[in-house]
Amino acid sequence: MAREVLSIEQVRIHPGSATQEEAMREAAGILAAAGAVTDAYFDAMRQREATVSTYMGNELAIPHGTNETKEAILASALSVVRYDGGVDWGGEPVTFVMGIAGVGDEHLEILSQIALLFSDDDEVAKLKAAQTPEELLSLLATVNES
Repeated sequence: MAREVLSIEQVRIHPGSATQEEAMREAAGILAAAGAVTDAYFDAMRQREATVSTYMGNELAIPHGTNETKEAILASALSVVRYDGGVDWGGEPVTFVMGIAGVGDEHLEILSQIALLFSDDDEVAKLKAAQTPEELLSLLATVNES
């Protein structure tokens, strides 16, 4: 990929909780602020969630749009928000909400990097223990190496 998909401006840590709707809106807002998606992407995320849950297990949800809404994607990017108070994601407990937008098939490599990281309980524990967005970003650095 020509540019990094994740920068410090796209990483946040919240001590409290959020609703699933609030978390998706924040994920889409971060991607829009990064210039990766149009404002229509939040609705695309909602459409995807209405058909299939984006809960991935191990306290992770990866909201994203549908194939039919690819025109809302301007560049490949990722947003990462850790909610220390948790998010009820359709009945599943979520701590990490990672919004993703991929041009073409670029999101598949990004998803592969995230899946590897979150399949390791020790790595998830480190992500949960990170004290600052900078520390969280450094632990997620592999997503920029795809």
